Amino acid sequence: MEAALIHDGPFDLGVEEEYQLVAPQTWELRSTIHPLLERDLEDGKRDVRAEFLQSQVEAGSRACDTVKELRAEVRRMRREAAALAQGLGLTLVAAGTHPFSPWTDQQITQGGRYAALAEELQEVGRRLVTFGLHVHVGIADPDLRVRVMNRIRPYLPLLLALSASSPFLNGRFTGLRSYRTALLAALPRTGIPPRFDSWADYRTAVERLIGAGLLTDPSFIWWDARPNPRFPTLEVRVPDMPTSVEETVCLAAWVQALAVKLAREPEPPSPRRFIIGGGKWQAARYGLEARLPTPEGGTARGVGEWVPALLDWLGDVADELESGAELAYARTILSEGNSAERQLRVWRETKDLRSVVAYLARETLR
Repeated sequence: MEAALIHDGPFDLGVEEEYQLVAPQTWELRSTIHPLLERDLEDGKRDVRAEFLQSQVEAGSRACDTVKELRAEVRRMRREAAALAQGLGLTLVAAGTHPFSPWTDQQITQGGRYAALAEELQEVGRRLVTFGLHVHVGIADPDLRVRVMNRIRPYLPLLLALSASSPFLNGRFTGLRSYRTALLAALPRTGIPPRFDSWADYRTAVERLIGAGLLTDPSFIWWDARPNPRFPTLEVRVPDMPTSVEETVCLAAWVQALAVKLAREPEPPSPRRFIIGGGKWQAARYGLEARLPTPEGGTARGVGEWVPALLDWLGDVADELESGAELAYARTILSEGNSAERQLRVWRETKDLRSVVAYLARETLR
């Protein structure tokens, strides 16, 4: 399955989606990854992968040239992962956190890598019952990959605001639209990536950490955007796990179009990292109501102002990539609400978090 994310062409794309394994009788998380993986091996497809906790499962797409191809891939991924889960009496849920299952009930996945993570992260890792979307864009030239990573940083808060899907944790409304973001912030090597002058500059920094015994390997770097340690892709990791297929496709289209646009245009002055971080907090706290600093680091705009302005700016690239409709789905998110807003509507109507999970389960496979 890992080979599915090898990218041959320029700016092709793929995604990894992290799903929750839920018991439909109670709508609670279930730590069941090992039986699920055994069933996956039996059919010979190897469609899903384990994650740190046994109540998480990850599926990865093949590399796609267009977002229209990706839509079919995401549907396939969800359909096949759901079939595996249903064979064990479970269902899939796509959201950044589970609304009420306690983190203390979740079991760590067995295996060498996960044991190493548990040893390093301790309670911080065990609390991390979160689920995200990772979008990969193929960029063969490593220096260009780093340059696009530098330049995409001011747009990461917008991607988070559109994707926010984690307003609840441990049976409570957290007051944030993306509480996943707050949980991830407790881990080392997360958040807005530093700026690097070149691929050599990035590699030197990583090798120094490894040589000092402070980093096992580059896969233990979990920035919001990073050069993928295995494949020639820029991997954008900031989004919460989208609930609907169309949200995933929209976010992937935005990442691809931004990568193409930013790779071609002259590089403007980069805003300071703490300014971008301020926008990211706004996105996590307020979601679609956030005010985000402009890419130049100057004035702030509401998400509702950002989206149409950027759609105009990306118009030429959208025509080339044939992704205009998928990019414009951001307008639908603005009008109908991101997943966090839709979850909150169900909760306010029903006062029942199990109804929220039931809603998420329906939307995940709709």
